[in-house]
Amino acid sequence: MEDKVREFLEDKYDIIVVGAGHAGCEAALASSRLGMKTLMITMNLDSIAMLACNPNIGGTGKGHLVREIDALGGEMALNIDKTMIQCKMLNASKGPAVHSLRAQADKNKYHTEMKRVIEKQEGLTLKQTEVIDIRINNDGSFNVYTKFGSYYEARAVILTTGTYLKGRIYIGELNYSSGPNGLSPSNELSDSLMKLGISMRKFKTGTPARINSDTINYMLMEKQIGDDEIIPFSFMTDSIDIEQVPCYITYTTEKTHEIIRNNLNRSPLYEGVIKSVGPRYCPSIEDKVVRFADKDRHQLFVEPEGLDTKEMYIQGMSSSLPLEVQIPMYRSMIGLEKSEIMRPAYAIEYDCIDPTQLKSNLELKSIKNLFFAGQINGSSGYEEAAAQGLIAGINAVMSLNNREPLILDRSEAYIGVLIDDLVTKGTNEPYRMMTSRAEYRLVLRQDNADERLTEIGYKIGIVKEDRYKKFIEKKSSIENEIERIKSIKITPKPEVNEFLEHINSVPLKMPISIYELLKRPEINYENISYLDSERPKLKKEIINYVETIIKYEGYILKQSKQIEQFKKLENKIIPENIDYNIISSLRLEARQKLNKIRPNSIGQASRISGVSPADINVLLIYLEQIKRSDHNNKKSDEKGVSIE
Repeated sequence: MEDKVREFLEDKYDIIVVGAGHAGCEAALASSRLGMKTLMITMNLDSIAMLACNPNIGGTGKGHLVREIDALGGEMALNIDKTMIQCKMLNASKGPAVHSLRAQADKNKYHTEMKRVIEKQEGLTLKQTEVIDIRINNDGSFNVYTKFGSYYEARAVILTTGTYLKGRIYIGELNYSSGPNGLSPSNELSDSLMKLGISMRKFKTGTPARINSDTINYMLMEKQIGDDEIIPFSFMTDSIDIEQVPCYITYTTEKTHEIIRNNLNRSPLYEGVIKSVGPRYCPSIEDKVVRFADKDRHQLFVEPEGLDTKEMYIQGMSSSLPLEVQIPMYRSMIGLEKSEIMRPAYAIEYDCIDPTQLKSNLELKSIKNLFFAGQINGSSGYEEAAAQGLIAGINAVMSLNNREPLILDRSEAYIGVLIDDLVTKGTNEPYRMMTSRAEYRLVLRQDNADERLTEIGYKIGIVKEDRYKKFIEKKSSIENEIERIKSIKITPKPEVNEFLEHINSVPLKMPISIYELLKRPEINYENISYLDSERPKLKKEIINYVETIIKYEGYILKQSKQIEQFKKLENKIIPENIDYNIISSLRLEARQKLNKIRPNSIGQASRISGVSPADINVLLIYLEQIKRSDHNNKKSDEKGVSIE
């Protein structure tokens, strides 16, 4: 029989962050950098900022989030700049709206560098223990209880528990209680949250096997190298000069698919043992073979996990099949014929919350100063987690200081799209950020994240003077360059037209500014240097930025007008205490959904599934009636006032 651990108060804090993954790191750093005495609790100090799945940062849509985290004073971009081993700009042949940085990280170094930053951060305490219970005191503060018997008091709590809550690993018929990567799960905290009235659900994710590099035949694979010139993630990083490590592409074979089809009855996913939903955009190899039965092969990426390890990540081969099936399955693929599995693939099931229980500041609607961020909110991915962690950390501080919360709307940031989607629409599967989710992606480019968000971060206090000064200098350089090229006129001299014809551009008939000339798709800064002998030496990021806003000026103006219309609905604020049940003209489903989500504005209300345009019109009329009634009451009060 186990002895009951004696409870004792160990310390008091302003804010406690539970979890030290990517959400927890950003939340704790933001809180402490804004002056709060902060405690970050993790079950294992060796799992801080752990890259439990693919050790890469960025990618389509996700690279935008990393740049936005950086622009707001977060840490993720700085950390990947210090620890990357390969970097590429994805979608470089497409328009600038979908350009996305992606870097392969050194897994261990990424963890080590982030841990170093956290340990050095003033006002931030780090503890290894398991949180098992959270209780609310009469004054609204929290007691956070640990397995060791100690408890900590806090004015606000941020939960960033990732995939640890009642985590369960599945490998074929084998399943057991575990967190990711063989770490301990958190089996008691879920019950504590349910006692607080929080609705929980189960999601699933998975990871492929790690293969010993020495057992791979790279000669049979396609080599993938990084970009010649590395563009940093952080606006604070001037340049990156590293020897990049190659990645490789290989493929499944018909033999691979045959092995999978013959063993589907041993997959816990297909046998119904796992009933939770996994990420649609990162399916298991079993899913791919079944759903795309017409394909005779699937592309896979073989990527290093670091410079000091033999482990290679096989992207695209997530699986929950038994190990005895995984071994021949991996060996049936091109270049992996003699491969040795160092860590088997597995699926993991875990508890998370329905994010529609949260306000737009990531605070629980029913409990003041209890915030949630990361995979516990139903999202997937390091970048999505870090973005939420940063916002939750900032907003916990804003709440304790009685300041307005930081709520980014869909026209301001991908972070705004991410959080609005989660809290307004909810999600029935692990949510992943993609550029297609953003309606205004032409103005939400990764190259202008600092222009959109650094001023906001500076006013809050999380962006420090050195970053703000650098931002102002960059902004000034861009403005000066635009004014300069607008003022320089190119005349239709014979040698000018001869040059234009040489680069397949139409000759001039009248004088034109360099600004207007750069709007031509075939002309850029490089091939126009002959006509612009006075051009100052500019950083490549400045040149690329100026070219983008010139070439896409018309489209950007059009999108800006759309944003103006969007803002009108966002600015129509709905009173917090509104009772939708008394608005008889609203359909029953709309009343139920509006009462559940409690939208801040008409704009947010219009994005709720089950609320129709007709319902929005009813709501607008009702709000106008309230406004007129308040106005008339005010006038009546004014008339009734006697002046002696």
